[in-house]
Amino acid sequence: MKKILLTASVIALASVSTVNYSQDNSMSFFITSVGSGDGGNLGGLQGADAHCAALATAVGAGGKTWAAYLSTQASGGRPGINARDRIGSGPWYNANGVMIAANVEQLHSEAAMTGKANSLTEAGNLVNGRGDTPNTHDILTGSQLDGTAFPEGTQLTCNDWTSNSEGNAQVGHHDRQGGGANPTSFNSAHASRSCSQEDLIATGGNGLFYCFAY
Repeated sequence: MKKILLTASVIALASVSTVNYSQDNSMSFFITSVGSGDGGNLGGLQGADAHCAALATAVGAGGKTWAAYLSTQASGGRPGINARDRIGSGPWYNANGVMIAANVEQLHSEAAMTGKANSLTEAGNLVNGRGDTPNTHDILTGSQLDGTAFPEGTQLTCNDWTSNSEGNAQVGHHDRQGGGANPTSFNSAHASRSCSQEDLIATGGNGLFYCFAY
């Protein structure tokens, strides 16, 4: 009887080990290495999602559903779309297999492993931050600190990511450094000067945004 119980225990431990070792820590988070090149005009959410998928596919990570971490504006009684609701439930890993966050709540907390060292592009490269030349730490999000859309009338999404001129975009700092109302926020540090490519660059960005897989 003791021998049978021991064997069952060994089998159970082996099963647990198999589950742990099979955990998928392949890339499910990155900053786009390039933006649209057209300021805040990303072709709407659909165009931004397609950009994420194309960049992921180019590095062999296209076998997932990719979504841009972007909110849209509430307007005319229509609610905005929350960036946090577009990206699944986690966990998410960067190109080096480092877990960025286990779930949505952790992503929007100080416990998230975001920051310059871990917020890599799809190719696993660092993105310039404060102190680098040029500084490109402004990441488009259109979101509040908790990842939700701003209330109606705020206009911080470049006309729902279709404008390359008028309007503004709320941006975060991927390196969690700099100025603005919330300088250490990865997703809601301050507003851009406008939605033009030139103004996104002038305020410390390059039209880059976050991509998550689910």
